Amino acid sequence: MTKKALIVWGGWDGHEPEQVAEIFKGILEEENFQVEVSNSLDSYADKEKLKELDLIIPHWTMGEIQKKYVLNISEAIAAGVGLAGCHGGMCDSFRNSVDWQFMTGGNWVAHPGNDGVEYMVNIKHSSSPLLEGLSDFKVVSEQYYLHYDPAVEVLATTRFPVFHGPHATNKAVDMPVVWTKRWGLGNVFYSSLGHQANIIAMPEVSLIMRRGFLWAADGKTRSKEFDVESIYGNIRSYTGMGDSQ
Repeated sequence: MTKKALIVWGGWDGHEPEQVAEIFKGILEEENFQVEVSNSLDSYADKEKLKELDLIIPHWTMGEIQKKYVLNISEAIAAGVGLAGCHGGMCDSFRNSVDWQFMTGGNWVAHPGNDGVEYMVNIKHSSSPLLEGLSDFKVVSEQYYLHYDPAVEVLATTRFPVFHGPHATNKAVDMPVVWTKRWGLGNVFYSSLGHQANIIAMPEVSLIMRRGFLWAADGKTRSKEFDVESIYGNIRSYTGMGDSQ
């Protein structure tokens, strides 16, 4: 059966959301997905339609979203739909939505040196097939400093500090670049790489995103083995997401 994906792009134009959405669409179509691409957050209004998907890819930076839309996405992911994205398109989407940040696993707080910083992406040795065969590689882009959920499984990191700033007087830290997590029955995948389309087009980054999309979408198949209602039935009371705005 053909898998279905929804890509929703928008927000700050500096991240080239439309161009990145087209790259993601091409990757998914190569993997035989049926892909819908939208530039409207109203695409999240129909909860039952979202639950019929295999994968949701948000690529929207610095926007505002209705709380009921976040709840719709949250219930769909908890029911087994995959969530996958990158850079500010997923973890700097809605700065005022803590519910979004809880679901995605983290949020952007800084990129010291802004664009053009040269840094290493260090692949962690783990059993995850998502980064199998990849070696550490160099990127010239924004280096994301994130606040992140300790529950995430970190697959790749980058070392701070590289650029000077008030953060540099602390000890060196390894910041997650690629992670996975669960939300109910759903698989959640994130990569901080992808400031603009040229970074997404890097062979290493493109491969990471392809594998992340496929892994996230696989959760839908696994969810059929469980009682979905028992997983997300109380999600409103648990997360405080019950009151729409």
